[in-house]
Amino acid sequence: MDVDKIWKQALEIIKKEITSLSYDTWFKDTKLKAIRQGKATILVPMMVHQKHLYDNYETLIITTLKNITNDTYELTYLLEDEVIEEKPTENKDPTVEIKETITLEEKNNINKNYTFDNFIVGNSNKFAHAAALSVAENPGKMYNPLFIYGNSGLGKTHLMHAIGNYIIENTDKKVLYVTSDQFIQDFISLNKKDTSGSNLNYIDYFKNKYRNVDVLIIDDIQFLGGATQTQQEFFHTFNTLYSDSKQIIISSDRSPDDLRLLEERLRTRFCWGLTVDIFPPDFSLRIAILKKKISAGNIEKEIPDDVIEYIASNMASDVRQLEGSITRLIAYSTIMGGSEITLDLAIEALTDYINKGVSEKDDVRKIQKTVAEYFQISLEDIRSKKRSSAISFPRQIAMYLCRKLINESYPKIGTEFGGKDHSTIMYSCEKIEKEIKNNKNLQKIIEKIEADLK
Repeated sequence: MDVDKIWKQALEIIKKEITSLSYDTWFKDTKLKAIRQGKATILVPMMVHQKHLYDNYETLIITTLKNITNDTYELTYLLEDEVIEEKPTENKDPTVEIKETITLEEKNNINKNYTFDNFIVGNSNKFAHAAALSVAENPGKMYNPLFIYGNSGLGKTHLMHAIGNYIIENTDKKVLYVTSDQFIQDFISLNKKDTSGSNLNYIDYFKNKYRNVDVLIIDDIQFLGGATQTQQEFFHTFNTLYSDSKQIIISSDRSPDDLRLLEERLRTRFCWGLTVDIFPPDFSLRIAILKKKISAGNIEKEIPDDVIEYIASNMASDVRQLEGSITRLIAYSTIMGGSEITLDLAIEALTDYINKGVSEKDDVRKIQKTVAEYFQISLEDIRSKKRSSAISFPRQIAMYLCRKLINESYPKIGTEFGGKDHSTIMYSCEKIEKEIKNNKNLQKIIEKIEADLK
């Protein structure tokens, strides 16, 4: 089956169904890699294409391929770096076959698109950026392990890949990036047996993959929670690498202290090196991110400064959401017949995005304002760093209510209360929670404030 010919026919059909701008943006640089066993693999140039094609053009692609081949395929979107070339299969000894499969899988998984050069630095992430660069320049010598944490979409994964790319480009060290889910899947494979009834080849593969590296980068470590046996294996892997002065880099959506489902001995080791957090970007950084997205995307339409400021003012928590807003805005403009991008158009196009962000921010402000009014202090005081008991105690109550009522994350609460560290927020919440149990007067205060909020 000639996949190039099939895809050429498919693109000709798709081009007639969508606008030229949408076609050039989302389909022009794609390629059909393979069709086999009911699955079609499509190569795309960037990660954003993976999500956009899946969300917006999945049905169109499936229908088009069916019209050409008379078969329905499940679609997979891959970047060039994610493709593993396969060798022709021959009749071989099963142990040799396993070893060859293992060799094919031994890749660093580093995304070349994520570098220090295209990471936008601001007040909320400059410490994490500096720490990551220090580790990249001196792997195994500076800050080992490096533990990066923060909410989803703030740049943790970008920094980890940037470290990997820097080390690969400037040294001959062996780097491996995996998610915790991949680590779990590889560990589960240890229970498999080859045709000879042995699992020794899988054990050798696992140890070679994870312990015979100079830099191990593992993303979303929080998902090891609950996987007891996998945690034990990671504990031994960690010890082996650390004792050999190999660099370990870990990310999570929360601090080591908050990873309650992980064994204490693991959480302790995560704190041996340097722990850094990334906060949501401030206004100036959001502006810079948006402008970088616009310039890097080679967007033909002009996006006025008031539109950029509108987006930056209303989306504060997620870099991916910021970048996605530009894609959504361009697409909306195209769908509306190529309308000029104005502030009114942006407000209309981004209604769903904006409402969600504003609602979350307003919930925190509402709690702050209600608590401030109850204790007869100003909203500025409760958001400040003043330490007098007349202000710090109401502030702790407000933090506690943000956690209890809207389940806001510790880093986000810290951002809304003058940029405080997550540990300060966690301490305040735990303090109020303990006092409520023994202080009936405080119970009544909390109940009254909650009633006012309702």
